[in-house]
Amino acid sequence: MTIKQLSYFLAVVDTGRFTQAAALCRVAQPTLSKQIRSLEEDLGETLLTRGHDNVTPTPAGEALLPLARRIVADSETARMEIAELAGLRRGRLRLGATPSLCVSVVADVLEVFHGRYPGIAIQISEGGSQDLVADLQRGQLDVALVIDRTEAVSDLALTPVLREELVVVAGRGWPDLGAHIGVAELAEYPLVVNRPGYELREVTLAACAAAGVTPRIAVEGGEMDAVLRMVERGLGVAIVPSLVLAGHPSLRATRLDGGAWSHRTISLAHRTDVAPTRAAQAFREDLLAVLARTARTGHLPPGVRYVHPPTLSA
Repeated sequence: MTIKQLSYFLAVVDTGRFTQAAALCRVAQPTLSKQIRSLEEDLGETLLTRGHDNVTPTPAGEALLPLARRIVADSETARMEIAELAGLRRGRLRLGATPSLCVSVVADVLEVFHGRYPGIAIQISEGGSQDLVADLQRGQLDVALVIDRTEAVSDLALTPVLREELVVVAGRGWPDLGAHIGVAELAEYPLVVNRPGYELREVTLAACAAAGVTPRIAVEGGEMDAVLRMVERGLGVAIVPSLVLAGHPSLRATRLDGGAWSHRTISLAHRTDVAPTRAAQAFREDLLAVLARTARTGHLPPGVRYVHPPTLSA
């Protein structure tokens, strides 16, 4: 029993004629008649009484009629639902991003994305890159903006989009740290660091270890907003991405003499073993368009530049 056979059966009942039903279904009459006979053989019952002037349902046909209407209607509803998802009139986008990106890049892109696809429900998960990568691998996110690590991440494809500089920030009440500061000099100052799970925390501690110094950690365990607030209140200095400085005029930034580790790449990540949803593909398109336009107009924050990604297959 198929949806097509049930549709043909309903057309015959509604028109009372095989000829008219075939015209309604846009098939040849022999084809329609063959499908009806196949349906009757499959169910083991005669469904239609073939009269000279018209065709009427048998008791078995009467019993099948409401079920057939519901099944065909449900199939049409399913087809429309899928069409709406494909057309991005409905659906869901599960997006992950680091806190520094949520208050800058993500907000700008989602303004454009929501304007184009208001029917797409957006779910944002904010966290450190390590946590976001784990959520992607568990299938809890569709895409995520993460810090690109040098080693490959299993089952993930990464598209570089931004390159940003890390800086040391201090509150207004602190002595001037100068135009540049080295990692070894940071040991002289109390340090505020993020909680575990943040790539920035691991990079900071690794850089201190490589320089042979032990950091004086004053406060640890916060999200990015908490780190910035602690620095503003004078509890210590912190290494942060330059993207987060917007909206914090009381913070003073000093460039790091840290070599390659003092810059990092932000990438859009998705799983390679699962095809991206249409909503995820549309977000990627809007992300690249917004970043390219922002870079072209010179509105990227200081220390941040757009990375022109190659054209990648979904």
